[in-house]
Amino acid sequence: MSDTKALETINLKKAYGEVEVLHDINVAMQEGEFLVLVGPSGCGKSTLLNCIAGLENITGGELKIGGRVVTQEPPKDRDIAMVFQSYALYPTMTVGENIGFGMKIRKVPKAQMDAKIKEVATLLQIDHLLDRLPSQLSGGQRQRVAMGRALVRDPKLFLFDEPLSNLDAKLRVEMRAEIKRLHKTTKASIVYVTHDQIEAMTLATRIVVLKDGYVQQIGTPQEIYDTPANAFVADFMGSPPMNLTTADVTDSGLQVGDIHLPVATQGLPPKVTLGIRPEALTLEKTGPTFDVTPTLIENTGADSYVSFAMGEAQVTARLAGRLPEDSVETIALSVAPEALSFFDVTSGERIAV
Repeated sequence: MSDTKALETINLKKAYGEVEVLHDINVAMQEGEFLVLVGPSGCGKSTLLNCIAGLENITGGELKIGGRVVTQEPPKDRDIAMVFQSYALYPTMTVGENIGFGMKIRKVPKAQMDAKIKEVATLLQIDHLLDRLPSQLSGGQRQRVAMGRALVRDPKLFLFDEPLSNLDAKLRVEMRAEIKRLHKTTKASIVYVTHDQIEAMTLATRIVVLKDGYVQQIGTPQEIYDTPANAFVADFMGSPPMNLTTADVTDSGLQVGDIHLPVATQGLPPKVTLGIRPEALTLEKTGPTFDVTPTLIENTGADSYVSFAMGEAQVTARLAGRLPEDSVETIALSVAPEALSFFDVTSGERIAV
């Protein structure tokens, strides 16, 4: 990777009138990275993408693409290509014409244009569909055409705005794998917006988690999953999310309702928000063991999700294999001390121990 950053936002702000919707966004992205912007609806991720694209004016701060300041540049001069969730294909043009339309406008020689269309269509495995119209294609094929139209541009930066949200669940999984393969093959610099944290975890080299227009955490998928910066990130990233419950801190460990966990508590305040990933609760003895009474058992085939009360919260354990749903009265669960996360009960910020 070169030293030139594919994208850099410096104290980027966006306001509509008096209402600021993006607050001091600082993101630096290396060339060849797959950066995913993720967060709940209304968190500002699509607004940020539109600011990067030039579709929205920035209220404050600076924006660089490929090391060049483009804060005031129109979209056509930013060397970007955008893939929308709506595909935005021309219905009367063939697949080949849709892919090559931008090159035709730029008066690229026909032989060069045809070669590029063929190359991209082969990469996307739609070379046999070049003479078809969009109405003759499936949703996944249309999305490939939209991606092809972006790929022929060979821009500094690709911007994807929830490209899979219109597809059914099976097709989403297939297209997710396709986009991952594409990134591996092309080494393209991609900024990708989604509200689906599974998409974020599987596609990203790094993730930016947003909430209410503020960056909550930037890190690799593993960093964000293993060491969430605050209780919001812990709750948002993961399926099922991290269990969060209030615990009293004593000299002998943690007291969560009637469950006592004899773990080291040095450096912790008298009360904490305790975080435990569902898969960290196991039937094998990995640490302190305690009995729980299931309120619900859901078998998914490979796993069982067991819900039970732990202090003030309903907690879920993800256990391997199937459990009988009706005949289980109590289960002995264990949790490794190193699998516990601690957050400040007031601010929600992670407490390092």
